[in-house]
Amino acid sequence: MSAEARLAALKLDLPAAPHAPAGNYVGAARTGNLLFMSGTGPRYADGSFYTGKVGDTLTVEQGYEAARITALSMLVNIRAALGSLDKVKRVVKTLGMVNAAPTFTQTPEVINGFSDVFTAVFGDAGRGARSAVGLAALPRQIAVEVEMVLEVE
Repeated sequence: MSAEARLAALKLDLPAAPHAPAGNYVGAARTGNLLFMSGTGPRYADGSFYTGKVGDTLTVEQGYEAARITALSMLVNIRAALGSLDKVKRVVKTLGMVNAAPTFTQTPEVINGFSDVFTAVFGDAGRGARSAVGLAALPRQIAVEVEMVLEVE
């Protein structure tokens, strides 16, 4: 089953359109068969963000949900860059950044919210190398930010 067909079967509620970059950069850059996706955060359709610090104002479960919302935004951005999710051959690398309290250590569990969506949509090709790190702050106090590298057709 294709990624687009899996996405339809999952009935995930994707944002309507990608959001413009918040600075002097592009949302996606392709070189050869690699697509580098800029950092994306948990943004709702109305443009607002899922904010907070995991381990302080947010629970692990809320962080997971923020990462899941981030994945939905990333899917829209990838589709905008390629025209179709079916052009993704595999996830190569994911870097998940969590706005975390100083002693918070469960960043992998939070970023699973992102990875679980990508595995559901792309199957085994949705699993790649991954890092999940906690940071003192993220732009606009978003709870999670993820950037990634994809192999594409």
